[in-house]
Amino acid sequence: MASLSFASAAKIAVREMRSSRGKFFFVVLSVAIGVAALTGVRGFSASFRGSLLNRARSIMAADLSARMFQQPTPEQQKGLDAIAAEGVEMTPVTELLSMASSPKTLDPLLVSLKAVDPAKYPFYGEVELAPKAALGSVLGPDTVVVADDLLVRLHLVVGDQLKIGTQVFRIASVVVNEPDRLSGNFAAGPRVLISRAGLEASGLLAPGSHAGQRYLFKVPKPGNGAPISDTAVGSLKARLEKLLPESQVIDYRETNPALTQGLDRATSLLSLMSLVALVLGAVGVAMAMRAHLQQRLDTIAIMKSLGARSGQIIKIYLLQTLLLGVLGGLLGVALGVAVQLAFPYLLVRLINVQTELHIQLRTVLTGLGAGVLTTLLFTLPPLLDIRGVRPILILRRAVEDSDDPFVAAVFKKITKNVAQIAAAVLILAGLAGIATTLSDSATVGRYFSLGLVGVLAVLLAASSAVLAGLKFFLKRTRLSLPSSLRHGLANLYRPGNPSAALLAALGMGVMQIMTVYLVQQAVVQELHISSAPNLPNVFLVDITNEEVGGIRTLIQGQGSVTAAPELLPVVSSRIVAIDGVPANQAKLKNFPKRMLQSISLTWATSAPPGTKAVAGAWWGEGETRPVVAIGERQAERLGVKVGSQITFAAQDTQFVATVAALTKSDGQHAYSRAEFILPPKVLAGLPVVWYGGVHVDPNRVGEFQRAMYKAYPTVTVINVAQALETVRSVVIQITYVIQFLAAFSIFAGIIILASSIAGTRYRRIREVVVLKTLGATRGRIATVFSIEFAVLGLVAGVVGIGFANVIARALLTKLTVAYHFAWGWNLAALLGTAGLTVVTGWMASHRILGQKPLEVLREE
Repeated sequence: MASLSFASAAKIAVREMRSSRGKFFFVVLSVAIGVAALTGVRGFSASFRGSLLNRARSIMAADLSARMFQQPTPEQQKGLDAIAAEGVEMTPVTELLSMASSPKTLDPLLVSLKAVDPAKYPFYGEVELAPKAALGSVLGPDTVVVADDLLVRLHLVVGDQLKIGTQVFRIASVVVNEPDRLSGNFAAGPRVLISRAGLEASGLLAPGSHAGQRYLFKVPKPGNGAPISDTAVGSLKARLEKLLPESQVIDYRETNPALTQGLDRATSLLSLMSLVALVLGAVGVAMAMRAHLQQRLDTIAIMKSLGARSGQIIKIYLLQTLLLGVLGGLLGVALGVAVQLAFPYLLVRLINVQTELHIQLRTVLTGLGAGVLTTLLFTLPPLLDIRGVRPILILRRAVEDSDDPFVAAVFKKITKNVAQIAAAVLILAGLAGIATTLSDSATVGRYFSLGLVGVLAVLLAASSAVLAGLKFFLKRTRLSLPSSLRHGLANLYRPGNPSAALLAALGMGVMQIMTVYLVQQAVVQELHISSAPNLPNVFLVDITNEEVGGIRTLIQGQGSVTAAPELLPVVSSRIVAIDGVPANQAKLKNFPKRMLQSISLTWATSAPPGTKAVAGAWWGEGETRPVVAIGERQAERLGVKVGSQITFAAQDTQFVATVAALTKSDGQHAYSRAEFILPPKVLAGLPVVWYGGVHVDPNRVGEFQRAMYKAYPTVTVINVAQALETVRSVVIQITYVIQFLAAFSIFAGIIILASSIAGTRYRRIREVVVLKTLGATRGRIATVFSIEFAVLGLVAGVVGIGFANVIARALLTKLTVAYHFAWGWNLAALLGTAGLTVVTGWMASHRILGQKPLEVLREE
């Protein structure tokens, strides 16, 4: 035969595609749904994550914040000026305590003063005022905005005058919420916002004043209009930490632990969903294309008999594969874009989020490229097998050769066929490259591809072991089993049946789907805990021992309170030495040494609500040894670990405590601000001040504040209800989106698996013909096939679900999320897999039972 041009090969490929539309439907469906899931999930998650990050920025009011405890040196100021010259916006926020009074009453009141530049502050979010207005329009050199509790305590109204320092200001409005309320100081006294010009005029910034200063930074957007990258923020953070070694520099991702964890876990889970969509699509393509090429063995043998060379035939089917991949990819991209645009409308009743959706060319090209590439990669082994097709063996293949694609191509030929080894390496490299692109991490890509190969090898081994065990079992029980049952089980290892490959493919699909489900279920459960509606949103400061009992009673009688209060005992202390090194010589990381002179200790018999040990372990009830649990971030700043020793001094008492645990809190409870926790007996007898947290109906906080002030005027009530409601709403949005996208990914995976099972329809035609010719009734064939389908589903389900739990546990451990074995869901998944296999198998195969053998053979 003369050389075959690409144009001629393409014509033959297209002509064959037209005549086999039904067979190619499963290939196109697998590619299309895999690409649709990949494009839809990845595109929407990227847009949604961008919106969430903007919300996270609004909770800090900036991209970064640097908290300083003294004015910057001339050299530091020069460095800050250089940063500002590069386009980074910067504004200072000064916080200090001051006395304020009203000309009406002249009663002095300790207030928490916050000075800002209303022309710049905040960079993100907005200051909510009542009546509603823009901060820049009401806050000037001679005006202030105050918290509602100041009006209550001083019996004032908006428009009255307030004296701060040497200056008298007009109260212009009431502040309801500040975007950076959670990242600012929780100082005693009602909140007062003042302009920087007003603060300077008040005379409070005298030398030696104890004013805390935060610098807020806003990174400029790239010139191409893309969102601000985490790399740019991280680079500026590293630069600021070096420039301001004694300041505490944090970025917008660290403002609230619950929100940060939610974002990190959502990002990890959405990346996992993208990879799962890729693998499930590849599984469907592999099974459907293998089934198609096995059906074309007669045609291939005839073409070889007429003189066609293997290379020419491979060229035809390679072009055919490429066309199918492109067709499925384009269809998948269209579906994925439609899904991405439809997500906000489907979610609008669940979450109130303005997601700026735009079609991302990179996501579209990634989805299309991944679809075409996986189609080509997973059809390489069967295409290479064309070279070994010998016309004389075609008629004997059903009884002599296994035809099991994976077993034949990998285990039997791998030592004899260099091309198959090269194909396997190419598949591995291709998957690694795609996984790296999807996860933006070479490490993830490498581990994903190697893990996939490892799991596939184990699944194949397990499938082969199950089939061998089944064969051994049937030999021992031949006489005691009904013939239909024995025939159905024996069908699993009959010559020419791709049971091992189908079991491996089904098992992998079930594993991927269950992994997504188990991980998202655990993550969402954790997020629900951190967004519970009864978490503390009002905090009480400076409660004496004598007041604790009365305050408990008062809180219980308040209808606005929806949960029991959390009360935290605090002992003032200082750190004398760390691991024997005096405090003034200790090497600290972004932590001023003078802060070691003001440390708050508290006690607990076990892990407080919202706090868990990430290293070491909590002590038991009745512990008397001086041990301490330290917050993970605080331990990093102090340079201590489990086993380190810290010398504390409280009043006239000095003791050495061993670090027993490093802790991590969710930032949602009263104990979240406790960095040093010890057993109660260690701190017994020391002077104690109590702090508290209580959840109050956000619309009735004023009522609670008035009741507290009337009974306990010296106790400061700090209202962060609105700020925490913002965080809670964002976390709830994250949970809904995770659940929705996971459900979509799982649905897409089920369809792909169903198409893989349906692709085996063409392999069963010959067997039905033989059985009918030998006199088997339609009912008997149906029983045999049903048993085969059910066992396939059960075995694949057991293997896949088992691996899913192992992988889910490993992933959840890395995400610091608790893993619990869900008996009910695992059993439901097992039965569902068996049901899906039976239903799909019969939906694809029932028609051939009603046909006469001659009709079927003519179609073939």
